[in-house]
Amino acid sequence: MATATKKKVGIRPLSDRVLIKPLEEGEDRVGSLYIPDTAKEKPMQGTVVAIGTGKLDDAGKLIPFSVKAGDKVLYGKYSGTEVKLDGDEYLMMRESDLLAIIS
Repeated sequence: MATATKKKVGIRPLSDRVLIKPLEEGEDRVGSLYIPDTAKEKPMQGTVVAIGTGKLDDAGKLIPFSVKAGDKVLYGKYSGTEVKLDGDEYLMMRESDLLAIIS
């Protein structure tokens, strides 16, 4: 399976990795207090931007991805590695770190 990308980015994930664009969090206020970015919880939803070539099983057969570019997904709070490309922040993680596809 070839790499599927919806938005052209300057990176192509390898193997069973996916590139996720986290959903943007709106500005939070509690009462009249402003909550700074450093105190906000990380988003746990995002959109798949690119996928790798796939994982090989023990017999050398390619295991197809369950997700595709454009899918909205749910992932673990501390999953993935943060990557910054052209001023945009992304997360790179294995497909197995994804918890669900949001419909």
